[in-house]
Amino acid sequence: MLFSKKKVALKADERLVFELRSLYNRFGYTQYRMSKFEEYELYIRNKDFLLSSGVITFTDTNGKLMALKPDVTLSIIKSLSKQTGVHKVYYNENVYRVSKHSGRFREIMQTGLECLGDIGEYEISETLLLALKSLELTKRDFRIDVAHMGILSELISKLSLPKKTVEELFVCIKRKNTEGIKLCISASENKKIADTISEVIGIYGVPEVALPKLKEICGDFVNSATIKELETILSNLSSTEYSDKIYIDFSVVNDMNYYNGIVFKGYVDGVPDDVLSGGCYDLMMKKIGRDCGAIGFAVCLDSLERLDEERKFFDYDIVLVYGDTPSSEVLRAVNELSSDGSSVFATESLGDGVRASKIFYIQNNELTEKEGEEND
Repeated sequence: MLFSKKKVALKADERLVFELRSLYNRFGYTQYRMSKFEEYELYIRNKDFLLSSGVITFTDTNGKLMALKPDVTLSIIKSLSKQTGVHKVYYNENVYRVSKHSGRFREIMQTGLECLGDIGEYEISETLLLALKSLELTKRDFRIDVAHMGILSELISKLSLPKKTVEELFVCIKRKNTEGIKLCISASENKKIADTISEVIGIYGVPEVALPKLKEICGDFVNSATIKELETILSNLSSTEYSDKIYIDFSVVNDMNYYNGIVFKGYVDGVPDDVLSGGCYDLMMKKIGRDCGAIGFAVCLDSLERLDEERKFFDYDIVLVYGDTPSSEVLRAVNELSSDGSSVFATESLGDGVRASKIFYIQNNELTEKEGEEND
């Protein structure tokens, strides 16, 4: 008996992980693997670098306090050899932290890459290109918002604000809280710089419109080399097929104690939050005694799960209802239907509450297909 069927797609996150790994391999990245836990001290020393402050801890048999890893980047930095040159690694690891969607601890699959060492304009441009290609693999409309921490940090340092006020200012910038921003910078006596910061934070748009405005607003107050770096990176990307997917947005900020250069966030249609984030974190490298540059990003599969909402309604890819068909023929059918990785549940009759994307029936030695349904 010959069977023909439509292929059932992999879940969105499963397909994406496979395609991201292939993408990063093509650009010379090798896979980094790590254990599920690290010494808690690594995370507590760098808690501001983490996306989530919550860390699950336990005491090891030797008395050391350990943590289920909430982050991969810190482990990669820790393991980096002191050899010169550029080190490129990607990862596909489970992390354990509080989900921004549920507010509870979750095991979250995270995929990303890190480029460490002698980082220059090419490496930064390549990383942003890979971020764009990563977003493209979601099969949804996408964009990436880019900023430069060096520009904001240089301007904010001229305000001579207390550390607590600076921290509050960065929270307001992230939230695009205009009134909060004005309140924070009003504490400074340097009104000209304060006004400049307000204008810079308000910039949003495609590079060809936003860059001239940026240079006009802060050209007298910011090192020209810093603005030039941003301009060069964006110019490099403008010659790619993704030129219309890139925007300048100075509400994209990270902790200025760790990040000092290009920072960016990626968005896809259908998901309200960013699904990709990254940037240059040279200051983090210096903090742990490594005199080199670093840039990377992570794709948060926790956010991308909602791209596959339809699949969540089903328990199986395929339910095969075989009736009185001989068991040898049923076995043959299940083997073929599952050959592309689809999950197949074979049952003599369709019971209550069985949910599947596709339902196949064997009747009179023929395999027929019906659309997915839930049998009540």
